[in-house]
Amino acid sequence: MQQRLDYIHNNPVESGSVSFPPDYLYSSAKDYYTDEPGLVPVLQLS
Repeated sequence: MQQRLDYIHNNPVESGSVSFPPDYLYSSAKDYYTDEPGLVPVLQLS
């Protein structure tokens, strides 16, 4: 499961859109990498 989350969260980094996963506005990475909630409520799986 963690491998899949890392893959999804790193897609904007790989494409060059952002340099850190939580910086992508529409990603749930902010919920996983920081203490701040993202735009959409997320039920964390890990």
